[in-house]
Amino acid sequence: MASKRTPSSNKPKSTVAQARGGKRPASGRTWENFKSIVALVAIFLGIRAFIIEAYRIPSGSMEPSLLVGDWLFVNKFIYGPTIPFTNHPIRVRIPGTPIRFYRDPRRGDIVVFQSPPQIDQPEDPTPTLVKRVIGMPGDTIYMRQGLVYVNGIAQRQGYGAHEPPSPDEQHRYDPLFDWQHAFEIRGTRFGAPPAQPTHDDWGPLRIPENRYMMLGDNRYNSKDSRYWGLVPRTNVRGQPMFVYYSYDPECGSGVCFLTDIRWKRLGHLIR
Repeated sequence: MASKRTPSSNKPKSTVAQARGGKRPASGRTWENFKSIVALVAIFLGIRAFIIEAYRIPSGSMEPSLLVGDWLFVNKFIYGPTIPFTNHPIRVRIPGTPIRFYRDPRRGDIVVFQSPPQIDQPEDPTPTLVKRVIGMPGDTIYMRQGLVYVNGIAQRQGYGAHEPPSPDEQHRYDPLFDWQHAFEIRGTRFGAPPAQPTHDDWGPLRIPENRYMMLGDNRYNSKDSRYWGLVPRTNVRGQPMFVYYSYDPECGSGVCFLTDIRWKRLGHLIR
């Protein structure tokens, strides 16, 4: 009588077949999942640190260019990325050539930066802010009756959002303005600086190397370089690109971010 063949299911499997067909231990799956999560987090942090970061507009200091409730994407690569958790820039350049993949801020740029220390708000002395570059390294800058002059040339402010306050407020002295005395210059064709700088009358100041003067577009509702001083180049973080989301925070309900979306602002390019 012919012997019965052993079913194929009982044949011994090769090591390769067992590895392909066998189930992976739970500990192995957990480790693979962990590595995937770590990789995703690393990619996210890399993009956020070196390329693009989101930023929310918290005040009306840049109206009408930027509105409270605007959410922006900020290009962090344009001015050169920084080492994470430091202010040290990473200089990206093709070796042996003058070509570099970043540039310095220019007059008129809207920039995101870390504020110099603000002694009047110890709870948050160096917040991240967004303002417009008005004074460049080497510039002589001053203000008379609310009008900014750069190197003796009046700068047309084509974006002021509100009417100026009363004359008393315009000429009010604030001790926070005293930092300006260290940068004042005398004996120039631009006239002598006032004994006490005020909101609308100060300078002339000489902007030193690697420093910038930042002012808000909404000059009468902006706490800017007039109060806390010049911004070091290493504090500059990036340039806003466009508004990716916006809503009216004063709509009166608790779900303004859903009910009062500013649809026309979505995709708005920032200049």
